[in-house]
Amino acid sequence: MRGSTVRLIGAGHRDDIEYEVTDRIWTVPNVITILRFCLVPVFVWLVVSERYLAAFIVLAVLSSTDWVDGYIARRFNQVSTVGQWLDPVADRLSLAVVAVTLVATGIAPWWLVLSLLLPDLALALTALALFRGSPELEVTVLGKVRTALLLVGTPILLLAQVPGLAEGPLTVIASVVLILGCVGHVCAAGDYIAGCARKFRRLRAEGVDPRDRKSWARA
Repeated sequence: MRGSTVRLIGAGHRDDIEYEVTDRIWTVPNVITILRFCLVPVFVWLVVSERYLAAFIVLAVLSSTDWVDGYIARRFNQVSTVGQWLDPVADRLSLAVVAVTLVATGIAPWWLVLSLLLPDLALALTALALFRGSPELEVTVLGKVRTALLLVGTPILLLAQVPGLAEGPLTVIASVVLILGCVGHVCAAGDYIAGCARKFRRLRAEGVDPRDRKSWARA
């Protein structure tokens, strides 16, 4: 079961090639990531207009393309330095905007926003204090599972607002998935903060200034 989960999360990975991280900006995965983020304001407008079914479809596309761009990058060796930071940034911003929109319109509970934004704020402050920017840590399996749960739970919650479906079990299912996702988000943030501390101590022990990024290559 664990092997299947890992294959799903890292789908597209190939053992028959040697991956090369390029400096190209306009790769197919990066274009998909940019287009995905451009759909966020469309989603906000649809929710505010109470066009919930259309908003659900847009959010489902947002959620699925988060997996698609990673698959293409791994399958066709299009991993890039831009994509390595653009994809997680787009994910975090998209989730934050989606959560704020759902809470502001009364669709989602207030704890959804707090459980997403507060851990991210703590992680951002830690990274700025220790590294003056991103610690450049690898995304963990916990982090990917957390994101998947949140990207599944929010569309289900939105679908539950569609007339004829509101009285069904969708709200309960969405709440359970979102709770698991939020708990995972808090745990993932704690894990990344611990990773920041470990990397900071390692660099210091090797005589490298953690705030001098150019010296990291020598570590």
